[in-house]
Amino acid sequence: MDNIKSFELDHDTMTPGFYCLGEANGVYTYDMRFKYPNKGDYISYAALHSIEHLFAVVIRNSEIKDKVVYFGPMGCRTGCYLLLFGIKEEQAREMTIKCLKRCLDLDYVPGTQPKECGNYREHNLEEAQAEIKAYLKVLQG
Repeated sequence: MDNIKSFELDHDTMTPGFYCLGEANGVYTYDMRFKYPNKGDYISYAALHSIEHLFAVVIRNSEIKDKVVYFGPMGCRTGCYLLLFGIKEEQAREMTIKCLKRCLDLDYVPGTQPKECGNYREHNLEEAQAEIKAYLKVLQG
């Protein structure tokens, strides 16, 4: 069985950043790497869950909303995947930064009612925004 692209990356040398993992049928897969892999510092479940809700709502309400194929957390809790149709790396990075900044403007986590979320009790806006701020520093140099 063939490996997926992200498993072919050397996680021992990978650093936080924004990476294009490739393109297939017009869909670009981006690795939003918040943390160093395998270093013991991971995003908490509650923060990662909140980042998922915040960013997903913000980007799906942005000017590229019709180009969003998927956004979701990595199981390893070091970042998220963003899949965009026809959006190349430079524009994807710019939109990611713009949307992350918008996430910092929100004073609530969207979609946290029992009818909206399968684990509505596990969210933490403060931790999510702290992780987003740290990631923005990486992206903005």
